[in-house]
Amino acid sequence: MTPEHFIDSEIFTFVIIPLLIFAARACDVTLQTVRIMLLSKGKRLLAPALGFVEILIWLMAIRQVFHNLSNIYCYIGYAGGFAMGNFVGMYLEERLAFGIEVVRIVTQKDASELVIYLRSKGYGVTSIDAQGASGHVNVIFTTVNRCHRTKVVDIIKRFNPKAFYTIEDVRAVSEGVFLPRSTKNINILHSARKGK
Repeated sequence: MTPEHFIDSEIFTFVIIPLLIFAARACDVTLQTVRIMLLSKGKRLLAPALGFVEILIWLMAIRQVFHNLSNIYCYIGYAGGFAMGNFVGMYLEERLAFGIEVVRIVTQKDASELVIYLRSKGYGVTSIDAQGASGHVNVIFTTVNRCHRTKVVDIIKRFNPKAFYTIEDVRAVSEGVFLPRSTKNINILHSARKGK
């Protein structure tokens, strides 16, 4: 073996293979994160297709690790790819921001201005008077597309910075008032929606 071939072999073994393992693992963990999100949203066709691709990539990555058991850089590439895949998966999950969420607001302060403002912006709002641990409270519910969550939270904080609120994923809805995903069209949608 010539010196050039030895150098090429060393680069391939200690740089190229670990980088390929890193990339493959980052891809399969990213797909796994997105697949789990799709499963939780009831996307029964897309989730299995992503799972198929995810497992193929994982098999290729783990095969290379087992072929190079004495190469510590392969282990580092595998672990690094896993960490990167989690990071990218969480980033994508936030950027995709699809699905429906219910925002529940509990406030002791009069919430009529908040309710009027939310309705004026096209959000469907239900408000009720209730009794809390410290006395009378207002409970407000609004179900929104996930991409509007930040705007709703900003509105809540503007009207009542000390309001208690929770946000929960909703798997399916039917017959509601929803702001369109696109904020360019501010018309209220009245539609029967299932599994979205």
